Amino acid sequence: MSSSRRNRITDEEINDLISKLQSLLPESRRRNTSRASASKLLKETCSYIKSLHREVDDLSDRLSELMATMDNNSPQAEIIRSLLRS
Repeated sequence: MSSSRRNRITDEEINDLISKLQSLLPESRRRNTSRASASKLLKETCSYIKSLHREVDDLSDRLSELMATMDNNSPQAEIIRSLLRS
């Protein structure tokens, strides 16, 4: 058997991966894609990942603003630093 044939993914494996991916999306997004094609599901997943990136960026900005207004030696600042190290 050639290596390209051994490395091929089967339709069953693709369907299994699509099901797993679909289960990771929030319920509101899954509702619209319950019988959607794999390409639609992948687009929805990419959109969801982009929204998570925006949320992380927003939270990071808010945390930076909070740290800028806080006394670096305060107990609250130490708690935040310890959470960021985790």
